Amino acid sequence: MTSRVVLVSAATSPALREARFDADGPVDGHGAARARAAAGSLPRAPRVVISPGGRCRETAAALGLRGEEAPELAPLDVGRWHGRTLDEVTAEEPEAVAHWLTDPLAAPHGGEAVRDVCTRVGRWLDGAARADGRTLAVVEPEIVRAAVLHALGLPSAAFWRLDVPPLTATELSGRAARWNLRLGRPLVAPGTAPGDRAGTPA
Repeated sequence: MTSRVVLVSAATSPALREARFDADGPVDGHGAARARAAAGSLPRAPRVVISPGGRCRETAAALGLRGEEAPELAPLDVGRWHGRTLDEVTAEEPEAVAHWLTDPLAAPHGGEAVRDVCTRVGRWLDGAARADGRTLAVVEPEIVRAAVLHALGLPSAAFWRLDVPPLTATELSGRAARWNLRLGRPLVAPGTAPGDRAGTPA
């Protein structure tokens, strides 16, 4: 039995551009347009799941996907930092931010440690491995990072070293939880060559 999991990262949003801890806000106009243009580019899947949060819900809708919310794939809980930008928090709590970014067991914000999100996403991925066929998940970038670390048996200390651009698909496939990884590919409008797509603004 071969299991396939396609992880689609959410479209751009004002919060993402501002490096703001907020997955509940809406996607921006550019992100929504790119998602609508890419509708139909993803493979069909008998199971579609969506990470809780406005950005993922809106991305899924723009891609023409309907699915159930998966609490196990919720964004990393940043506790009292929610709604603030990384620059704001760094200016007020530089040591706490440095600790959080270097120690996967640290949760100075009172929320969830990186190790915790890796553990719960790993449990979800193990469950997906027992399902035949394809699972399509629209998620936040940190969920893609956690899934890749678990699939490849990498340490959680590597979490922040993985870059997940918006509207890319990361594909995991395997048998008996031995995963192979296809690195994130940009979603493009059906029939459009990758070299013809518009670049993503920085």
